[in-house]
Amino acid sequence: MSEEILINVTPPETRVAVIENGVLQELIIERSRERGLVGNIYKGQVCRVLPGMQAAFIDIGLPKAAFLHLSDLSSKELEKKGSENIEHYLYDGQLIVVQVVKDPLGSKGARLTTEISIPSRFQVYMPYASNSGVSQRIECAEERARLRTCLDSFRQEHQCGGFIARTAAECVEESILIADMNFLVKLWESISEKILTAKAKQFIHKDLPLSIRTLRDLYKESIERIRVDSRETYHRLVEFANVFVPEIVPLIEHYTGECPVFDIYSVEDEIQKALDRKVKLKSGGHLVFDQTEAMTTVDVNTGGYVGGRNLEETIFKTNLEAAQTIARQLRLRNLGGIIIIDFIDMQSDDHKKQVLHALERHLEKDRAKSKITEVSVLGLVEMTRKRTRESLEHILCEPCSACGGRGVLKTAESMCLEIFREIIREVRLYKVQKLLVLASNGVVEMLLDEEADMLAELETFLGVQIKFRAENEYHQEQYDVVLL
Repeated sequence: MSEEILINVTPPETRVAVIENGVLQELIIERSRERGLVGNIYKGQVCRVLPGMQAAFIDIGLPKAAFLHLSDLSSKELEKKGSENIEHYLYDGQLIVVQVVKDPLGSKGARLTTEISIPSRFQVYMPYASNSGVSQRIECAEERARLRTCLDSFRQEHQCGGFIARTAAECVEESILIADMNFLVKLWESISEKILTAKAKQFIHKDLPLSIRTLRDLYKESIERIRVDSRETYHRLVEFANVFVPEIVPLIEHYTGECPVFDIYSVEDEIQKALDRKVKLKSGGHLVFDQTEAMTTVDVNTGGYVGGRNLEETIFKTNLEAAQTIARQLRLRNLGGIIIIDFIDMQSDDHKKQVLHALERHLEKDRAKSKITEVSVLGLVEMTRKRTRESLEHILCEPCSACGGRGVLKTAESMCLEIFREIIREVRLYKVQKLLVLASNGVVEMLLDEEADMLAELETFLGVQIKFRAENEYHQEQYDVVLL
C-alpha cells in the first residue's frame, strides 16, 4: 500500500491530509485562532461540584466551564481514597491540575482529566500512574513482553510514574526507548515547576503544533513521503525529526510545485464531497449521512445498482462496498459518538457476518477507537467512535441562516397562509386601516398571483388596505408586517 502525508501551511491555518493509494483517507485542520485544546494542561479552579452527576465544573479560563467526571480522576487519587463520591475529592474553589481530553463540542465545554499524560514518539508518560502498558496494536507476545520489561525496569530505577508503549515502539532498540523516557521525565519536571508557581485558571503547557504532531502521531513505516509546502515549516520538521526520529528525515520534502500541494490528489474536491449528505458508491448505490447532536445515521441504498443473478447477491455486494466507504467517511469526516448504520436488509446470516467483519477490518486503520454491535432485530448496526475534536462539518461550516440548521424551509404557500394569519392578528389588536407586508420575492409573487383572490377576500373581510414590497435580502421564511 502506498501512503503519503501532505501538509498545507498558511498563516491562519494548517491542514494535514493522509493519502492511501492516491485516495484521501483522513484530514486534520488546525486554525491559529481556534487551535485545539486537547493535551493542554491548566491549573483550574473548581467552580461547582455536582454530587448527583458525580462530576464537577472546572474554570480553566475559557468562555465555558470545563467538565470533570469522577471516572476521569487519576488512578492514584481514586486508589488513595477509594470513594465513589465526588465530594470526597473536590470542593468549590479548590485549585486542581487538569488536562483537556476533548475539545469543546457544540454547546458543551471541554472534557478534563487529572490523569495527566504526555506523549512522545514512542511512549506516553503518565506521571500520576502506578503501572505501565503496551499498545493493543502490538500483537506479538514476545515483543509486548520485551517492551513491558523495559518500561518496568526504567520505572523502578527512576521511581517515576507509568508509561504506555505506543505502536511506534515496536522493534525499537531499548537505548532509544530509554532516551525517549528520559526526555519525558525531564519535560514533566519542567512542567511541575510551572505548576508550583501558576495561579488559578492559568495555562501551563500545550501540545506541539499540528505539523510536528503529524511526525509524532501519524508517521508509520508504510509512509513513503511527507510533503510540506512551507519552507519555514519544512525546516522546523527536519529539526524536530533530527532530534527525535532521524530515520524519517529523508522522507520529508519541501514541495515547490506550481499547483497547490492539495491538488496533487484532488484533496480539495474530496473535502467538498465530504460535506455532502449523499456519497455515491462505485456500484451505483449510495450512502446518506445525517449528523445530529445526538447521533449520526448512515443509510445504505442500492440506488441504480441492479446486480447480477438475484436480489440477495445485489444487496450483499452493495453492503460490502458500503462498509468500506463508511469506514473511510467516518475517518475523513471525523464523525464521533453514537453512529447508527442502516445496511440494506440481508436474509443470510452468513452475509450479515461478512459485512460486519468487513466493517471491522476497514475500521482497523482508524486511529480513533470504535466499538461495533451485532446486526439488531431491525437490521441496524450500532457503533461508537471516540470523539476528541469537532467534525469536519462543524469546523468548516455553520448553520444555515435561513433554516437555522434544520435543512428545510417552509414552502412559499405555507408562508402566504402564515402572513394572512399575522395580518388578521395585527388588525384585531391595533384596529389599523393600512398594512405593509415585507417578504421575499417568491412569497410576494405568490401573494399577488396565485393567492390574489384570497387576498382580495381578506381585505374586504377586514376592511383594510394591504400593500406588499419584495425584499431581495429576505429569505423565504422571513417577513414583517408594518402598521401604516
